[in-house]
Formats: sequence, C-alpha cells, structure tokens
Amino acid sequence: MVEKKTNGQKIHDYVYNVKPILNKGGLFADGSKYYVSPQEPDVDQDVNVRFRTTADNVDEVFLIYNEEKIQMTKESSNRIFDFYTATIPGGLPFIRYHFEIHSGRVTCFYDKLGPTKQNDREYDFEICPGFKVPEWAKGAVFYQIFVDRFCNGDTSNDVLDNEYAYIGTGSVQVKDWNQRPSTMDVGRFYGGDLQGVKDKLDYLQDLGVDVIYLNPIFVSPSNHKYDIQDYDYVDPHYGRIVDDEGDCLPGGCLENKQSSRYINRVTNKKNLEASNQLFAELVEEIHKRGMKVILDGVFNHCGSFNKWMDRECIYENQEGYEKGAFVSKDSPYNTFFKFYNDNAWPYNTTYDGWWGHDTLPKLNYEDSPKLVEYIMKIARKWVSPPYNADGWRLDVAADLGHSPEYNHQFWREFRRNVKEANPNAIILAEHYGDPKSWLKGDQWDTVMNYDAFMEPITWFLCGVEKHSDEFRGDLLGNYDAFKGAMNYHMSRFLRPSIDVSMNELSNHDHSRFLTRTNRKVGRLHTMGADAADQGVDKGIFRQAVVFQMTWPGAPTIYYGDEAGVCGWTDPDNRRTYPWGHEDKELIQFHKDMIRIHKSYEALKSGSVLYLHGGHKILCYGRFTDNKQVVVIMNTNYEDVDLKLHIRQIGVYNHSILRRVMLTNEEGYTLEPQDFMVEHNVLTIKAQKMSAMVLVRA
Repeated sequence: MVEKKTNGQKIHDYVYNVKPILNKGGLFADGSKYYVSPQEPDVDQDVNVRFRTTADNVDEVFLIYNEEKIQMTKESSNRIFDFYTATIPGGLPFIRYHFEIHSGRVTCFYDKLGPTKQNDREYDFEICPGFKVPEWAKGAVFYQIFVDRFCNGDTSNDVLDNEYAYIGTGSVQVKDWNQRPSTMDVGRFYGGDLQGVKDKLDYLQDLGVDVIYLNPIFVSPSNHKYDIQDYDYVDPHYGRIVDDEGDCLPGGCLENKQSSRYINRVTNKKNLEASNQLFAELVEEIHKRGMKVILDGVFNHCGSFNKWMDRECIYENQEGYEKGAFVSKDSPYNTFFKFYNDNAWPYNTTYDGWWGHDTLPKLNYEDSPKLVEYIMKIARKWVSPPYNADGWRLDVAADLGHSPEYNHQFWREFRRNVKEANPNAIILAEHYGDPKSWLKGDQWDTVMNYDAFMEPITWFLCGVEKHSDEFRGDLLGNYDAFKGAMNYHMSRFLRPSIDVSMNELSNHDHSRFLTRTNRKVGRLHTMGADAADQGVDKGIFRQAVVFQMTWPGAPTIYYGDEAGVCGWTDPDNRRTYPWGHEDKELIQFHKDMIRIHKSYEALKSGSVLYLHGGHKILCYGRFTDNKQVVVIMNTNYEDVDLKLHIRQIGVYNHSILRRVMLTNEEGYTLEPQDFMVEHNVLTIKAQKMSAMVLVRA
C-alpha cells in the first residue's frame, strides 16, 4: 500500500501486480521438432521439451511427465511469445506428458487437444525413446501405382485370353487400353508392367514424386495381386518372360485345370529370376533419380494358387517344388493353414479363408513357426540387396493372426527383421480405426491415413463417404465435425508417425476423389461407368489437393488422379492411366502444388493451428519459429470476408503475406498478391469456391 496526501487528505493507493487475463490462444506445444528436441531421442538421451505462451501473460508453467512435475524455465522471448523449457532425463522407456499453466488465480492444462480445464491423460503428448521413422519419408510425395493399369511397357509378357482359369472363368486380355473396367474385373488384364513404370520415370520425376508405392507385384493370378501365389518372385507378367512354351486352355476351362503355358510362365525359374532381376534394375534406376520405392506386403492371407496350398494343382508335378497342403496331407506346408477336415486329402479339404473366401486362405502363424520364419525371410529379402526396396505397405495388417496379442507380437518381430535388414525402410500399414496400439514405436511406423485425413476432408468438401456409398448434407462444409474428427484421430499418433502418414485422397479401394465431387451415391453396377464422370467439380478437387499438399504428413497421389481420372469404388477406380488423353492443366496444377509443398519447411515439418472456421470455411496455419504459411478454403458459392488473428502462428503486425496459390471455380493462378497485417488482423476476401496459400514474405 502507498500512502499519499492531497489537500490534507490521505488517499490509499493499493498496488497489485496483476497479470492480464490468460490468453489461451497464445498457448502452444506439439510433438514437432520445434517443441521436442531431439524429436526422436535414443533411449538414453535427455529430451528438451518446449512450451509457448503469450509474452508476459503467465506466472508459471509446469511440465508433468509420467509421475514427475517440474517447473519450466523461461528460455527466450520475442515480440509476441515467451518460450519455456524443461528437460526430461534419458533412460525412460516411454514418456507421457502435458503442461500446467498458472496465471493469477487461473490454472489451465494443455495436452494434444489444446487448452483444457482438466487434463485427461488419454490425450497426453507421447515420446517413445528409440523410435525413429525414416527421415526421407517426412513430408515426402508418394505416388501409388496399380501396375496393370499404369503403363504397358512390354507386350510380350501380357496375360493372354484363357491363359488360365481364375474363379471359374478364363483370363481375359484387354486389347483396348482405354476400355473401362467391368463389374467382374479381377481376371481382366490390360498389360501394365514394371517396364512400363520404368518407361515413365521421367514423367514421375518431373511431377515431383519422391516415393513410388507399388500395389502387389508378386506372382498372382488376379490383376490386383492381393492373392499371392509365390512371395519369392515378381510375377513374370509384370517382369520378363524368357521361356514361353506351352498352350493356353480352350474356352470354358475348369478352375482346377490350368494351361501348360501359364504353369511354365509362373513356375519356370528362368522367368522368375529374370523378373526379379528387372525389379532390381527398376529400383536401381529409381534410386539413381533420388527417389524411393515401397512394396505391398500381403501377409494376412495368400491365394489358393499359392505354392504352399496349390488348390489348382499348378505346382504338383513341377520340378523344384514341394507338394502343396491342399494336395497332400504330408505337405511341409500343412501347418501354414487351418484345415477343418484333416482326413479329406487329397483335393477336397476345407480351410480357413479370409472373410470366408476360399480363394484367400488365411495364414496360420500361431501353429506354424516355420511359416513365421519364412515370412520374416521375405520381409528382409526385398528390402536387402540386390532388391533394396525402401519399405513395406502392409495389407489388412490389423487382421493378421487369430488374436490381438499374437497380432502385436508378429508385427514387433516383423519390425525387428525389417529394420535390421534396412534401418531406413518404412513400415506403413493399411488400417481403419484407432491405430494407437500399433503406433507405440515397436510395430508400425505409420498408417494409410483414412481417419485423420481421407474421411474428414471428403465429408467436408464433398459430403459423401469415401466409397461414394452415402451422402450426408449435415457433414458437408461442417467445420466443427471436421475439426473434431481431425483433432481426435491425430491424437492417436506419435508425432513422427504423423509426419510420414500416407495422406491419400483416392486409392485402389475407394472411389476416385474427383468422382466424389459430383456428390452422387453409386457404384459401377448400379450407376454405370459414365455417371462417375458426370457433374464432377475440378474446383473442389483442386481445393482437396491444396489441403493435401499443405497438411502434416506425406501427400500421396493415386496414379491418374493428377490427370483427371474418375471412377466409382473398386473395380471402377482401377481405370487405366489416360496416356495421350491427360488433363494437362490438372497435371500442371499438381506440379505447382507439389513445388509449393516442397518449397517451405513449414509445410513438411511445421506445426499446425486452426485460425478460423465456420460453415464451409476452413483456415489454418503451418509454421516454424521463423516461417509461416496460411491456408484459406471457402467452399461457399459466395465470397466471404474474413478477419484472421494470425499472431498465434507468429506473424507480426505490419507483416506482408504473399499469396502464392489461388484456385477457384474457373481455374488457378500463381500470380502473387500481397496482403498486410494491420492491427494484428489479416483482412481478406475469400473468393467463392476457392483455396488460397499465403506465405509470410
């Protein structure tokens, strides 16, 4: 208290050191390298954790990790923020942490969901010492290729009419590259192969691709090859056929009577070794260009054609092959499958098929150490010399095994084998739903990002489900639903797993995103192929690509999306790449957005914060300590005036933000336009049906 006298009267001045009201918008931390150092620590390394507040706005910040609570130290300040730090000592197997902030009488907590009145440990930040993801994959641009439909580089290896029988019908050679898929498409082949991929590497490199992801390439009777026949060899129909003797079957062939020509093509070691050699040459060429390649691993099930099962009697009398489990009760592969009638050999036994499909025998790991050993050898083989693939995408990975406990055990062993063979290989799983139990640093590196990418952005921009099976007007442009889904599902990842997550708009299992923009519900057999091309909106598609190239993760292009390919869900999404009929403007747009993605470190590794949202409005910032990018999307059919408070991503008053991309209904432009931040607010008009990318100049 200070006592003063004025005209003989005493006046009591009570002086209190009162902090301003807590500015929750200034609070920030995440698991990026800007707030955790090192981001991927070794087990014995200390970890420096950082927290941000508005300058001179808080009294204390505490770091609460595992069962410890320590006060953080103010490390530095700038014109906007204070930065607090604390050190977590090395030697901990797993670290969970959140923050506690005191400002006057206010106490606030901060976790993965942001400021909160009461901490829920479920949303703590997490660090797994010893867990590392490949540096090359962080923010890398992936390109997925369904090989049969990409490019036919070698017509001599094409599947022929009635070369073999599959699911009761003869194989079909489609001679018109531009013909649409049919409703029963699995046995129809267009001739795409690895030579075709090799022939188009200039195109992919010019597009800006960093990583090529190949759908399955191993010996298989189907065009999708998720029913593998021989894990040890590339299918000669994708590789090289150097010995082509034999005859095809006549029309109306039986499934268990295969042609001598097919048997020779896929069992002859000359063809198999030549095909493996072509793959090695392809990888070598890809690596020379500074690119990577990953393979599709289908380890939950194989095909009934598989040499271990041999239901179709392909290998029964072939030199160098053991009897299959379907053929002989004495087969060395008998434990590889779960059989239901042990006394029914030969030829009429029944077995466990994935989802009941007898063409997809489920592999029986729990009862067969020999099978586990074999698959681990395969896991190592293809990421090692002379093949040197850069990792695996794992098909239906959560389904493998007969129990959750064994599933996790298998993937731990798989990770150990792959990382010992190639420490820089990525392990990326197909997964729907919560991936957290697999993303603890000891199993997968990351996932195909359906829940925290493909689904939320599809609902927000299109209002349709990812198969085009449902329309929901309540989710179209629903910012709150979008943000809630993204926040929750991203919270299930370790941050390094987010940085390499496969962010796809389309793939071989779902409708093409461009088709989803027509907001129609349908499939090939209900609507017909032409309907997938009708009423599509390239403006919405470009908005999606802007989001894809500016959101955390690894943007992944499904072959042909960049060229304007449409299609309902499987099999219509597997149309051929339209060589000679490409949408060249869309291709150029992808090139430009990929260039923007690669030009700013904030878009590859930076933090992300929502800046504003509303009905059909989405605004967010990507930022590092010294670089900021702002993305604005307006999906309304009218212009919207916005006032964005962007101090929270570190943009000073009177800063200039330069627009580097604008896409709208008519097209897009790279013509720059500058906007000044005045009174700490960015005032800007978002054009109808537009997306903008602005960079602090």
